[in-house]
Amino acid sequence: MSTHTFTVNGKQVSVEVEDDVRLLWVLRDVLGITGPKYGCGINVCKACTSHINGKAFNPCAVRVADIAAGDEVTTIEGLADTVEADLHPMQQSWIDHDVAQCGYCQPGQIMAAVDLVRRVKAEGRAVTDADLDTIRNVCRCGTYPRIRSAIRDGAERM
Repeated sequence: MSTHTFTVNGKQVSVEVEDDVRLLWVLRDVLGITGPKYGCGINVCKACTSHINGKAFNPCAVRVADIAAGDEVTTIEGLADTVEADLHPMQQSWIDHDVAQCGYCQPGQIMAAVDLVRRVKAEGRAVTDADLDTIRNVCRCGTYPRIRSAIRDGAERM
């Protein structure tokens, strides 16, 4: 086993696991951070979407050995801390639009939405339908219309 040190939700952590363990399992099983959900384990459903260095990624597809000591991983649990508020504007929008049905995919949906809005705003433009179509997170309950409304509203608040 190897020791892997990196930052999660603003705190430096060190874990002793095999190099090939996927980061999702380190987050969930070793660190007890359960916001990123296991859905497929092959980078398809995106229920585990989190941020690494401010950009969306799927920890189910990344080995812990591929995380560098200087990398900052943010999960849904740490998202509000990025804006120093009780909730991130996108999380509040999710509540206001009553998005969640079962809720399983919602942490990943929110993390993907925040990344999309940040990228679009960096380009100096508003979120379009074409932008929303690029989010590939699966919602088995089919709340896509509410998700899209919440993203547009969240984008205005960010």
